[in-house]
Amino acid sequence: MLSYGTDPQNTVAGLTVAFADGVLSLTLDRPDSLNSLTTPILIGIADTLETVADNKNVRLVRLRGAGHAFTSGVAISVDDFWGTGAATEVVEAARRVVRTIATTPCPVVAVVRGPAVGVGVSLALACDLVLAAEDAFFMLAHTKIGLMPDGGASALIAAAIGRMRAMRMALLPERLPAADALAWGLISAVYQAEDFEAEVDKVISRLLAGPPLAFNKTKVAINAATLTELDSAFMRESHGQKVLLQSNDFAEGAAAFHQRRTPAFTGS
Repeated sequence: MLSYGTDPQNTVAGLTVAFADGVLSLTLDRPDSLNSLTTPILIGIADTLETVADNKNVRLVRLRGAGHAFTSGVAISVDDFWGTGAATEVVEAARRVVRTIATTPCPVVAVVRGPAVGVGVSLALACDLVLAAEDAFFMLAHTKIGLMPDGGASALIAAAIGRMRAMRMALLPERLPAADALAWGLISAVYQAEDFEAEVDKVISRLLAGPPLAFNKTKVAINAATLTELDSAFMRESHGQKVLLQSNDFAEGAAAFHQRRTPAFTGS
């Protein structure tokens, strides 16, 4: 349970939680792996946000990564992590986090440096503002290992940038630099590295000085108008991912990833 003190709390390995001056800060804190995500981290984010949903002292949530990355996506271990049960758990945990971020009453701001990969794209886009440094990039890497985007990505991305650009991101796992992401309408702002922290602080200060009730009603209205397919996307992604996780293509893609070679997909 968050005590609303000013000291960081590490109740979940790889997630630092702190509260000060109305800002709840959630930091993905595994810099040695570019803040790769685990199921406990995803659950920890959702649990924390759910405990503060009705707390008016929390005026804003900031989600960021430690060091020079937002997140490299879900940690992949063919032998240990991607067992049938574990894979299903992480897909469901990602779904829960995205829904919780989208329904958190106060503004949620993603602060993105470096890579936002895989489900990290979904985490960022579930937020109300995405503030990126110029070195940030966004990438859906799922098809590289024979999987599909999840965490609501099929709805979140299409709602932001349209079908054709969403298809390009999903089918061609390319890096989308922050400047292009801004031009496409995927994110809110891009700042030069030397100005990044100061500019983020300015945005946060403006939000803290704003009207909480009006912000909440605005967030609810815009999400209701634009994320009408989010729940349906969760169901389709969950079903599709379960099928793909049992496929030969996923086994080949995961093995190729660890062996640092090009996969030979067969469509089976």
